[in-house]
Amino acid sequence: MDTEFADVIDHDVTTITCICSNTVSKDGLIQADSKGIPVYVGRDTSVPAGLAPWPEDEDLYTLCPSCGRVYRDAVIEETGTAPVAFRVDVTTGPVAKAIQAHWDLNT
Repeated sequence: MDTEFADVIDHDVTTITCICSNTVSKDGLIQADSKGIPVYVGRDTSVPAGLAPWPEDEDLYTLCPSCGRVYRDAVIEETGTAPVAFRVDVTTGPVAKAIQAHWDLNT
């Protein structure tokens, strides 16, 4: 299978336009861990149920909650390209619950 690439500007993960056309300013993109689980940004407090802790190695990914494509931030920052690292199911299971927990914290 050929690798899919999202559009990105100047090595900046906040400028990703996902293959499904979602962006930070459209439906939002979420920082995630290496399993695609949204991470909790607050490092000095306990992690809310459903979210992953901030990775100690800071190996972050960007999850598109619209389609489940996940992009590795380090690759984007190093190469200026945004290949899809993997996909997750955003409709059910732990990723779906984590997305809801993320939105609940940010509303």
